[in-house]
Amino acid sequence: SGLSPGELATIQSWLSFYGDNYDPVGKLVGRFYDENGAPTEALRQAEAAIEEALKFKAEREQRKQQFPACNSEWSSAKGSRFWCSKQSGGVNRDWTGVPRKLYQPGSKGSHCVCVRSTGPPWGQPDSSEHSNRGDLDNPHLEEYEGCHPRAEQCVLT
Repeated sequence: SGLSPGELATIQSWLSFYGDNYDPVGKLVGRFYDENGAPTEALRQAEAAIEEALKFKAEREQRKQQFPACNSEWSSAKGSRFWCSKQSGGVNRDWTGVPRKLYQPGSKGSHCVCVRSTGPPWGQPDSSEHSNRGDLDNPHLEEYEGCHPRAEQCVLT
């Protein structure tokens, strides 16, 4: 009950590996199975929590595709530099994007992501009614102060 969504997803991965590679020989009577081998309420709750964790993981992966992380570097002489490329954030794509601060609901602070600046918004590839601004109008994004809105890199001193 005290595991994070990531830890629950890891358990599901472990269960899948052993389920695919080994034959079950029984069930351990206790928290998750009763003396007849039937699932307990605790197992049902654990399975529901794992399902939620897998859903959370899929949503996180979708956000990573929509808003891949910026490349970044820092030096005491030049300050911080953020930039976008077609491979930044470990996501290969056919667009470069522009750096923006992304604020996630429930998270403290922001982090730099690359944002598509042309075409329809994410999830609406066939939409003909859009402003050709990609995801720039997403309410969770903020421009970097002192950085041109269409610049592919920002230097902050």
